[in-house]
Amino acid sequence: MITATKLKELGGITEYFRSVPYDVTRKSLYSAHELYAGFDRNDQATFDTCFDTRVYKHFIAGGKRAALAVESLARTLHDHGIHLAMDEFFKTYDSHQCVGIMGGHAQLRTATSFRQVAVISKRLTEMGFYMLSGGGPGAMEATHLGAWMAGRTEAELDDALSILSAAPSFQDEGWLATAMQVIERYPQEKGYVSLGVPTWLYGHEPTTPFATHIAKFFENSIREDSILTLAYGGIIYTPGSAGTMQEVFQDAVQNHYLSLGFSSPMIFVGRKFWTEEMPVYPFLQSMMDTGKYKNLLLTLTDTPDEILAALTRFRDQQK
Repeated sequence: MITATKLKELGGITEYFRSVPYDVTRKSLYSAHELYAGFDRNDQATFDTCFDTRVYKHFIAGGKRAALAVESLARTLHDHGIHLAMDEFFKTYDSHQCVGIMGGHAQLRTATSFRQVAVISKRLTEMGFYMLSGGGPGAMEATHLGAWMAGRTEAELDDALSILSAAPSFQDEGWLATAMQVIERYPQEKGYVSLGVPTWLYGHEPTTPFATHIAKFFENSIREDSILTLAYGGIIYTPGSAGTMQEVFQDAVQNHYLSLGFSSPMIFVGRKFWTEEMPVYPFLQSMMDTGKYKNLLLTLTDTPDEILAALTRFRDQQK
């Protein structure tokens, strides 16, 4: 039996849930339109008051580790709903066609590597894959830009990159405005989709609006595990730093133990980077040779065609 005191406490919880700037009962993925509701690309000041920023400010004010149990509960319920929404997403889109791209958030839009990721993503999307990333800037944005521009010419992609070059870094004023300008010039009309999985823990890194479906979480550990688990079709690693390194070894463990019942391709783009600057690839090869790692499907390349061939070969083997 619920006592009067408990009933009063429950009423307080309900009122708190109503007061937060996000929907505790949400059961659908976000769109860029929803996250950036209130943003006007002609008025940079509106970024500070749009929905996504208001939630981030609330998140920081409440503590990255929530100081109040009721806030922690609200965030957990929200993230549970996003998980349910992702389950629904994968009832429509075959997870074996899902390919993830990992890489640095600081990669500039003007970098050759940014265009390379966009081209790879564009081609994979046109081949029937759909792309997954952490949903932020840098290599993540390039992933979703490529998917957004699928079905268009490379000249149109280069025009989009030219627009984006006015704000090369996510720290530059105009980063979001230029992305919205590209979206207006090249509306997504061909039914291609991509899934971004960002987090408010890194809310200072804006979510890319090029992802057609966005699963934004409060809890980063849940989000990171989801990214690596859902990319059944394989993961492409582009140059990054500590976060990318963590993802490599977390993915390697899943593949070693066949946690999902099979091993997916691990493709490393950039021979010099992955063998000299961050020599992860020779280490993984050595561990495979000595039997300390098993079941890793490793590829090291600088060539987009090799990436496409490896992923297509793996997809065809699963049929």
